[in-house]
Amino acid sequence: MAKPRVALQMYTVRDEAQKDFAGTLKAVAEMGYPAVQPAGTGGLAARDLKRLLDDLGLAVAGSHVNLEALESQPDQEISYWLEVGTPDVVVPAIPQARRTRDGFKGVAESMNRIGARCKALGARLSYHNHAFEFEKLDGEYALDLLLGWCDPDLVKWEPDVYWIQFGGEDPARLIRKYSGRCPLVHLKDMTADASRTFAEVGEGILDWPAIFAASEAGGAEWYIVEQDRWARPSLEAAALSLKHLKQWGKL
Repeated sequence: MAKPRVALQMYTVRDEAQKDFAGTLKAVAEMGYPAVQPAGTGGLAARDLKRLLDDLGLAVAGSHVNLEALESQPDQEISYWLEVGTPDVVVPAIPQARRTRDGFKGVAESMNRIGARCKALGARLSYHNHAFEFEKLDGEYALDLLLGWCDPDLVKWEPDVYWIQFGGEDPARLIRKYSGRCPLVHLKDMTADASRTFAEVGEGILDWPAIFAASEAGGAEWYIVEQDRWARPSLEAAALSLKHLKQWGKL
């Protein structure tokens, strides 16, 4: 089995990308990332974004697309990212108002429809977690309810290991539980202090050997570095995470 490829979620360096979208992608490529997961399009048409990424030698590891956009114009959103060069479309979160048992069930039904449309067009749908999915509804995690209501053939899961840890669960255990359903894995570390805030991959407390073993046993295709906030400049943070991944033989 091929080892997962490595990418950077561009949300990590959003402060730089807001100032210079193309220049930030160039900086990410030059530091050694072979792929990105875009956070926005820079206002570019799909063919122009693809040309920019191709010119920089960057592959695409999926893209996050708001649930509301996928519900209102699925073909347009899916086709855009297929043209850019990725089959992976990821729902990044569920709106606050829909985070009830009935709301999660409705979202699952909606994602099954979107997932079927993705499959018909040659794409693949996943769901990305935060910590709110580890609140219990009638004794079960909302995440387990949601993924249980979703057809595993139509809706995959992009586990965010930081948020799993923050929610009080073991990332490796849950990745094993949903083995075969996690093609994309978000890598994000946690500081050891009481704040439990975000850290560069390898600079915190997460059990990376266990996470990598579970991910690779389950057929993960992408490791995607993401850091929501940083104590150092964002490009330096992204480079430090990449340095550790290289040291560990992941790139």
